[in-house]
Amino acid sequence: MIRHTRLADGLNRCYGQTEMPVAESFKDDTAQLKKLLQPPYDVVYCSPLQRCQLLAKELNLGEIRIEPALKEISFGSWENQYWDDIDRNQLDKWCNDFVNETPPGGENLRDLYSRVVDFITYLQAEEYKKVLLVTHAGVIRCIHAYFNNTALEKIFDIPVNFNEIFVYNI
Repeated sequence: MIRHTRLADGLNRCYGQTEMPVAESFKDDTAQLKKLLQPPYDVVYCSPLQRCQLLAKELNLGEIRIEPALKEISFGSWENQYWDDIDRNQLDKWCNDFVNETPPGGENLRDLYSRVVDFITYLQAEEYKKVLLVTHAGVIRCIHAYFNNTALEKIFDIPVNFNEIFVYNI
């Protein structure tokens, strides 16, 4: 799995499923990732968001299949707002129980986890030898939690950086 490259903007912004432009360092970031990957891959599954599709295309490591389950969590009406501009009471309620609380019009962590695990279960039933996922921090944390039996309440303890690669044998 790879988390997409750095973004041009997004600092202190709630961007979940918002389309965000990649940083000027995109080509350099991608070149560094290519050096670390070990093709061939049977298939490349990719989030439908542009920041992931751009990376998957630039890596050019095989057939790309767009997979909606690999989208980042939806923050609903909070999307593309600065965290400081979100209603403090709503944000505090969500922060106190982000596993079960849902941002207005969005999804909660349990929803994200469920769709990600359904996709991983599908992958496990396939006969692939090697698969690459190009996705987001929330999705990667859910996959990590699934394989390592990590409680969802502890999911933000899992560090996931831009351009980071994670390998699982399933």
